[in-house]
Amino acid sequence: MKLIYVYALISLPLLASSQEEAFYFELKNETIVEVFTKIEDTYGVIFSYQDDDISNKRMSLKREKRTIREVLESLELLTKLSYKIVNNRYIIINHFLKENVNIHELDKVIIRSYLTEGVKKINNGSFKLSPSKLGILPGLTEPDVLESIQLLPGVLSPNEVASGFFVRGGASDQNRLIWDGINIYHKGHLFGMISPFNPNVTSKIKFINKGSHAKYGDRLSSVIDMSSNSTISETVKAQLGFNGINGDALLEVPIIKDKLNVQGSFRRSYGEALETFTFNQLEDKVFESTKINNSENENNEFSFFDYNLKLNYKPNKNNSLYASVISIDNQLDYVLNHTDNNRKFIDKLVTSNMGYGLGWKVKWNEKTTQNTTAFFSDYKLNYNFITIEGDMQVSDFEKRNTIFDSGISSEVTIDGSKASQVAIGYQYALKDVAYAFLNTTNLSFVLDTENNTIQTHSVYGQYDYENPKLFNLSFGLRSTYFSELDAVRVEPRMVVYKPLLKNLNFQATAEIKNQIISEIDETILSDLSLENRVWRLADGNAFPITNSQQISAGFIYSKKGLSIDIDTYYKKLKNITALSLGFLNPENSNFNIGQRKIIGLDAFVKRNFNGFNYWLSYSLNKSESRFGNLNNNKDFTSKSNVTHSVSTSLSYKLDGFQFALGWKWQTGKPYTIAKESSGGLEFDGINTGELPIYHRLDFSSTYNFKMSKHNKLRGKVGLSIRNIYDRRNLISREYRGNNSLDDPIELIEKFSVGITPNLMFRLYW
Repeated sequence: MKLIYVYALISLPLLASSQEEAFYFELKNETIVEVFTKIEDTYGVIFSYQDDDISNKRMSLKREKRTIREVLESLELLTKLSYKIVNNRYIIINHFLKENVNIHELDKVIIRSYLTEGVKKINNGSFKLSPSKLGILPGLTEPDVLESIQLLPGVLSPNEVASGFFVRGGASDQNRLIWDGINIYHKGHLFGMISPFNPNVTSKIKFINKGSHAKYGDRLSSVIDMSSNSTISETVKAQLGFNGINGDALLEVPIIKDKLNVQGSFRRSYGEALETFTFNQLEDKVFESTKINNSENENNEFSFFDYNLKLNYKPNKNNSLYASVISIDNQLDYVLNHTDNNRKFIDKLVTSNMGYGLGWKVKWNEKTTQNTTAFFSDYKLNYNFITIEGDMQVSDFEKRNTIFDSGISSEVTIDGSKASQVAIGYQYALKDVAYAFLNTTNLSFVLDTENNTIQTHSVYGQYDYENPKLFNLSFGLRSTYFSELDAVRVEPRMVVYKPLLKNLNFQATAEIKNQIISEIDETILSDLSLENRVWRLADGNAFPITNSQQISAGFIYSKKGLSIDIDTYYKKLKNITALSLGFLNPENSNFNIGQRKIIGLDAFVKRNFNGFNYWLSYSLNKSESRFGNLNNNKDFTSKSNVTHSVSTSLSYKLDGFQFALGWKWQTGKPYTIAKESSGGLEFDGINTGELPIYHRLDFSSTYNFKMSKHNKLRGKVGLSIRNIYDRRNLISREYRGNNSLDDPIELIEKFSVGITPNLMFRLYW
């Protein structure tokens, strides 16, 4: 908190600025989005507009000293758009804006380019990402959804996986992933190394790490709400591309002008035909410390694919409907031959997530809108470990994890006035979750077979109020009844955003959330050690409903290309569960109920100057857990704790070229120190050690170009290099064994991916 007070005092002398102040301003063949960014950096204002209103037209202006009003007058002539200054800071853009039209713009952008272009921070604390407009980020040649989110303050992925990231000290299974209204449970391609969502298909992303809208339940830490394109294009659009790991294609076809279109995409790995250096580097990291990486006489076939289909229908201006399908699939087929004893070991692993979504949005009148959606998500994990002697199968260990998640919801939004908005909704969901561990031989396992079903009924209300002279307030209340558990949970949420001075704003949030589905660790008979976490539902007893309480407060300063965002938070998690060290203590494999306390600070500074974009992000996180019957009932450092982390990036844009160089530094994850003794291993407390410091340097560069002056065919090439100086970071130190006291316990160390270049080429038409 002392840092916040110091920051506020230092900022006070910098806040005086006049709307009529003139600056030298010029444009050199720049797009409208680039123009808006330049105006925001120069004059300290923020534009608010719908992406659909903005074209790709380029424009130029001679270098002259102009006020903001003079610049806007020139733009009106060039763009045919209307501009209206609201509250001396926000500029509303619309095709047909008139002086007598009521402006209702509750969700205002407070930082337009948070990391880069296409990343915005809204006054309710959430982030909006537009992948098609996303500027370059270090280490990425394509606008990967989950990798981009990991660059935001308070988001960490110590294991370097796309989907296994921690948000403000929460576990990875506490992040809710939504695609076109469909809950997604798949962890990602190549066992989490690659996002399961095609970055070229994703149209809009909302990332919420605090003060979430009352319509969002089910998870404790964050919400990543993604959607594919919902606009109906006038012409056929297509994309084709490939990189060092996979190839993909997209197609968008209008069927009825301005009313109906269909769009689809397909992405697949090509490692079976050609193993590139990029693929091998990721593969080595994934299969490190497994028999796949330490065996001969083997045959390993691995592949992944995903596809999306969406139908958009707009019968009239007041109604719009969509139907969406998403499929994500990973397959591993590994065979190991022991010629000396004529034995064969076979591992078959399939993980898939199929989802279906429907939506209908209707505008009943000028003030009332209703949005109704339905979804079904089918997640499957099937694993077989087969042993064959001669020509006879002697054992088959099977692991199954299935989720059938379906639901329907309807929300009515009412615009009360220019300053307020009310939303009321109802949601019904049905979750059917099962896991099973089976074997043809008579063996025992840590986990039993289980199949649970829970129906939930939720009602919620959300009130949004805006008064620039006082404050902006969002208050939500959500109440959920869990039928099979006969339990009710009430979840209030609140966001306060108050402008203190023209460029300085105060932000505060508070929320309560509950979660009934979680992942648990398990140990398997094979030492493949992949996908060794399974989903299960709460039962109200040994596995209770988990609860989160979070408050946060901070300041945001933004003026003329400089943005500073500081936020402190406190989070308390209750009823979290853990195994009693499972394989290390096979006589006690029960779940232990505990709690976790997290305090933290997120700080972000960004500066634009002379075509350069520089940002620095710092996060402080202190997380401690306490479980009954563990660590003598004393607090210990949580597994997800990373005390300090720093990210920084410098990027530059020149014509069609973009360059970005970024560095990440963070303290190591905690681990349990073990000592050898005559009785085996002895542990002096849990997570008493800390891994070495982690750091790496990443680079990216892209170039956009036209294939011809006579058609719309465009191209894009890119190069990224991850971990340029090939740092060997130790990211995990754990102990592995099977489920018997006689089995040996093995120390397993895993390292980060080494230097990994990646090339990309895409065509657009």
